[in-house]
Amino acid sequence: MGSTHTLLTPTIIAKEALMKLRNNLVMGSKVHRNYEMEFPGSPKKGGSVTIRKPNKFKVTTGRTRSTSVITEQSITLTVSEQKHVSWAFNTKDLTLTIEEYKDRYIEPAAIALANEIDATICALYKDVWNDVYESTGFVTPESFLVLGKAAQRLDEESVPRDQRCIVLNPAANWSLANALKNMYVTSVSGPALKKGYLATIAGYEIFMDQNIKVHTTGDFHDTGSTAALIVATTGGNTGTLVELAHGRIVASQALNIGDVFTMADVHAVNPVSGESTGVLRQFVVTAVADATATATSAIIALNVEPELIDTGAYKTVTTLPAGGAAVTVLGTQGEPYPENLAFHKNAFALVMVPLAKPEGAWGSVATEAGFSIRVVKDYDINTDDEICRMDVLYGVKTIYPELACRIRGAEG
Repeated sequence: MGSTHTLLTPTIIAKEALMKLRNNLVMGSKVHRNYEMEFPGSPKKGGSVTIRKPNKFKVTTGRTRSTSVITEQSITLTVSEQKHVSWAFNTKDLTLTIEEYKDRYIEPAAIALANEIDATICALYKDVWNDVYESTGFVTPESFLVLGKAAQRLDEESVPRDQRCIVLNPAANWSLANALKNMYVTSVSGPALKKGYLATIAGYEIFMDQNIKVHTTGDFHDTGSTAALIVATTGGNTGTLVELAHGRIVASQALNIGDVFTMADVHAVNPVSGESTGVLRQFVVTAVADATATATSAIIALNVEPELIDTGAYKTVTTLPAGGAAVTVLGTQGEPYPENLAFHKNAFALVMVPLAKPEGAWGSVATEAGFSIRVVKDYDINTDDEICRMDVLYGVKTIYPELACRIRGAEG
C-alpha cells in the first residue's frame, strides 16, 4: 500500500468530492445552470446579480402602428448559501488509500451536501402557483392521469415541451412505478444510471428525491366556522395585493406563504394569446401583509403571484375579482401535503461559485461544469487529529414560476 501522503493530495480529494457531489444531486442537476458567468472573478465570494426577464409584446391589428408599452422585468439572484461538513480523523487513518478514504469520508460528506442543495431548491415550491392533484382527491400520486394534468397545465402556460422533468417524493415515486410498470422498460444504461431516475414518459424524465417538501395549509378560519372566505375589496386589486375577508374573530389566523387559492370567475389566460384557458387562475401566497379583526369578521391582506393584470401584453387573468367573490383554498386547513414538482429546467436556477482557499492551508478547490467544492484540512495538536471540512457556496432562485407545476400528494 502506497503512502497516503502521496495518494491523498488535496487535489485528488477535492476532485473525488466534486464527482460524488454531482452524482448525488437530483434537483441540482435538472435546473438552469448558466448564471455562474454573471459572477466575475475567480475564486469568488458570492454576491448578487440582476437578471432581466424577456419582454412581452401585444399584437395590433391594422395598418396604423401602435407602440407597445414595455415593462422591464427583472429579478435578483443572490449567492450566499455556504454549507459545509466537517470531521476529525486520527493520523493513523493517513495510511488509507484513496478508495478507502472515499468510502469512509468523502462519499458520505458529499451526499450530505448534495441533499442540502437539493432541499434548498425543493423549498422553492412556495413560489409556484399552479398545483394539481389526483382526480380522486389528495392522495399519493398513483396514475398517469395526474402526470397528464401537470403536463396540461404547463401546456396552458406555453411551457416548451423539451427539458421537462418531474421530481417525486419516495411515496409517489414507488406508487407511480407500480402503476406505470407496464408502460416502460427500464434500461440498464444511460438515464437509468442517473440518481433517482424512474422513467421517461410523455416527454418527462421522472426522478425521485427524498427532499421534496411538505406544505401545511394555513389556519384561515375558526374551527366549525361555515363563513366563506371572500374577496373583501374590488378597487386596487391590480398588482400583487389581495384583501380577503372571513366571518371570524381571530386576526392571527391566516393563510400561509405557499398556500394556493382561486377566486370565482377569475380565469387563467394563455400568456401568448391572452385568451382564457377555461381554468380558474390559481394564486400563491408570497407574503401575509396584514390581518385585522373586528367583532364579527377579519380581513387578511396578502401578496400573491401571479400579478392580477387583466389587460395588455402581461395579462394574467380574464378579469379582476369582484367584491364578495368566493375564494377557494386548495386543501384542508392545517393539513400537510407533499408538493411534488413538474417543471421545465428554466423554472429554477442554481448557481455555484468557487470559494477561495485560505492562504497557506492544505486544501484545494475543484470546479467543473458549473459545480464547485472546496476541501481544506488542518491538524489539532491537542488530539492528534486531522480536521477536514468540505464547503460549497451557492444560490437558488425561482426564475420563471409559470414554467413549473406542483403535484400535490398526501401524507402517510
